[in-house]
Amino acid sequence: MSDTYALFEEAGKFLAGRVMSEAESSLQVELDSGKRVKVKSANALLRFAKPAPAELLAQAHSLSGEIDLDLIWEVAPDEEFGFDDIAREYFNAHPDAPQRAATLLRLFDAPHYFHRRGKGRFRKAPEDILKQALVAIERKAQQAVQIDAWAVELAGGHCPEPIAEQLYRILFKPDKNAPEYKAVVDAAKRSHKAPLDLLKDAGAITSPYQFHWKRFLFEFFPKGTAFPPLSAPAVKNDLPLAAVQAFSIDDSSTTEIDDALSVQGLGSDTIVFGVHIAAPGLAIQPGSAIDQVARTRWSTVYMPGNKLTMLPDEVVQGYTLLEGRDCPAVSVYFSFDAESLAVKAVETRLERVAIAANLRHDRLDAVITEPTLTGGAAADYAFAPELAFAFRLAKHLKAQREVARGKPENFNRPDYNFKLEGTKPANAGDEPDGSETVLITERKRGSPLDLIVAEAMILANSHWGGWIAECGVPGIYRSQASMAPGIKVRMGTKPAPHAGMGVRQYTWATSPLRRYVDLANQWQIIACARHGRTAALAAPFKPKDAELFSVISGFEAAYAAYNQFQNGLERYWTLRHLQQAGIAELDAAVMKDGLVRADTLPLVFRALGCEALPRGARVRVRITGVDLLTLDLHASLVTRLDDPATPADDAPLETDEGDEADAAADAAAPLALAIDVQDGDNAAEPAASGTVN
Repeated sequence: MSDTYALFEEAGKFLAGRVMSEAESSLQVELDSGKRVKVKSANALLRFAKPAPAELLAQAHSLSGEIDLDLIWEVAPDEEFGFDDIAREYFNAHPDAPQRAATLLRLFDAPHYFHRRGKGRFRKAPEDILKQALVAIERKAQQAVQIDAWAVELAGGHCPEPIAEQLYRILFKPDKNAPEYKAVVDAAKRSHKAPLDLLKDAGAITSPYQFHWKRFLFEFFPKGTAFPPLSAPAVKNDLPLAAVQAFSIDDSSTTEIDDALSVQGLGSDTIVFGVHIAAPGLAIQPGSAIDQVARTRWSTVYMPGNKLTMLPDEVVQGYTLLEGRDCPAVSVYFSFDAESLAVKAVETRLERVAIAANLRHDRLDAVITEPTLTGGAAADYAFAPELAFAFRLAKHLKAQREVARGKPENFNRPDYNFKLEGTKPANAGDEPDGSETVLITERKRGSPLDLIVAEAMILANSHWGGWIAECGVPGIYRSQASMAPGIKVRMGTKPAPHAGMGVRQYTWATSPLRRYVDLANQWQIIACARHGRTAALAAPFKPKDAELFSVISGFEAAYAAYNQFQNGLERYWTLRHLQQAGIAELDAAVMKDGLVRADTLPLVFRALGCEALPRGARVRVRITGVDLLTLDLHASLVTRLDDPATPADDAPLETDEGDEADAAADAAAPLALAIDVQDGDNAAEPAASGTVN
């Protein structure tokens, strides 16, 4: 008795083997591998005696490729049919097993011609559907040819224009079905290069600075940075003119002058200290065109040599506290006892304020010093008595906050100023291009002018936060439950203590030209100034207003991203400074896990050999490599500078150092790309030096 064989389908594949036994509804089939499988009788599509299973499948696969799909589609009936019906039409009235199997395979592998109906049965596709499918198949074939051509170009060191145009989308927000994306993945595999290395070698990335800048614009300003045509609406209210001469304190580059100060009553028992805030909220209305623009941007974006303002310059100039103008302002006046500095009264007013001077840090920090403010040296500058009182008050307020904090604030580390110098073509515009020479200078934190402004703003923001709550009006607050490690500052709509600042509550309301949160809070403050205890009825944001939570959510996301971008560009320019100045070694202080902080530059990085050193150890490290694209700095320990047995010469540690180290570790992490060169793995692939940068 000769053997009987069966062809059956399993998980979309066709297998054949010898029938070992047969029950009522199933077969036991032995494959050529020796494996025995149980097959439902209905799934045994073809029974045959010859040839052997392996030979049958080989002949069927070879023969199926010769079957004319268009011909069998023409002869196939409109109703459902079996593969044997087509085999008889195509071959002859009595097709052999290989011909029958070949027909089955051909029908099964052409779903655009024949729709599968199960158990070896099919129905031909309608003519219009078939034509559409054939066009799509042809398009896909042409696309495959294009992908291959682009991949060959990339691997050969040239970037096709369509891929260059899609560079940032391919790397960070790809459509993984797009031919440009597929070409990059294919070329990366062919050349055995990481995608970023591939694109850099192919000329798609020519400037690390432009790479960082355009990546940011792609993410947050995909429609460009230009503003729609807008003008600043005038303040309609007939505001009274305040009887003060106010002065602002900012850097020379500041155009959005939000705040100014005034002092009245010097020499009397009561001194009135005024904080005056630019008042766009008196003219810009929630929901207006300007409001929509501000709410899209959320904040001014700062970076060395450039900035993207929250509001158009024409609008900013309508409300900025410019020297020589009487400017609309939201003012808060604190009446202090001249001797004890106890607060006697506080009043908020909507008014016009005469701005007598715009004082500039960079011109006056070396002139207005603690000795000149306290009588130890001659004070040969404008507003000397007013600034002296403001400095005395600032020290008093800071001391009070430090009592509430439970510890003093330390400013052991300086701030840094970045200045870019260089010549550019006449049509290059004002934006840096990355080729400039960067000058980095220290500016000590907590300088007298810094302290005066900082304490005045804290005083105003803390007071307004409590006052609007007393009026029953919600606002946007910043709070911190404690200064314990890991306890972050949070934003919410109800007043709560800010442990880090040592105040009972704290809002942001003193920078309405630069931050949307401040503008939103200013609307609430204006309502309280106009309506007092009934302000809740008139304020734009009501208690438990979902819109206020939406503002918080949108602002926090944008503000964090902008800060990350600013930090990244400052790191870029610091690394450029190392290259331009030929700096080979740096003195630094150890933080944790091999991270160190440079003593004289705003730079935190990992240094090999420092992993086991204690926090605060002073070291000298050698720079072994700089990558401006990944913003990575490679360094190794040269020597330890302090005496391990003497804590006195250790670097000072600050309370936020752990958070800073965590942030620095994130900044030093490899650049993450959303491109995946691994088959079947759709996870984002992190960059690693020499692989995916």
